Amino acid sequence: MKSLPNLLTSLRLVLALFMFMALAASAGAVPGLSDHLTPEVQFTLQRWAVYAFVIAAVTDFFDGWLARQLHAESIWGAILDPIGDKVLVCGAVLGLMALGPQPMVLLPAGLILFREFTVSALREVGAGKGVKLPVTLLAKWKTTLQMTALAMELVVGAWGAFPFLPQTPAVEGPFTIAAHSLFWLATLVTLITGAQYWEQTRKALQA
Repeated sequence: MKSLPNLLTSLRLVLALFMFMALAASAGAVPGLSDHLTPEVQFTLQRWAVYAFVIAAVTDFFDGWLARQLHAESIWGAILDPIGDKVLVCGAVLGLMALGPQPMVLLPAGLILFREFTVSALREVGAGKGVKLPVTLLAKWKTTLQMTALAMELVVGAWGAFPFLPQTPAVEGPFTIAAHSLFWLATLVTLITGAQYWEQTRKALQA
């Protein structure tokens, strides 16, 4: 049972890879495969990519919760968890771009990627100097906002792949506005937490 948290984290990595490959294939980016896809298969790939993202995002909560409940915290889990988060977020952002031109999400998507890579570099540099960057409460909210916003943006990008959704502007329009608004909010919180980590690292290295 104590291996379950790490298995969930590993599953998140697998689902993130599947999500990205499915979206890339549906967009025609996989040589030898995408050229032979029918519209129905493209929609199926997009639909299951969104499902995979949602499932992977849910595991982000349960792996940490289970690790605490089972007293199964481990160094391997501490390494895998942030990697899984960043791979999932970056894969979703790139997959979102593969779904087609979306000017409203291009800037926030780029800023999120910039922050994620910057904080990863800060952690690596800090670790070499014996500096640890504990996860803040705002950073945890940042992850929740990112996952929710990205899930909504993926649904917007693959709207036609979901036959149970009303294919009318009266429904799609408000949902799109809500998704974009939440994505920008997630980006703002992402940048704030990035600045906080930067300041923590600077002070720790100076000390």
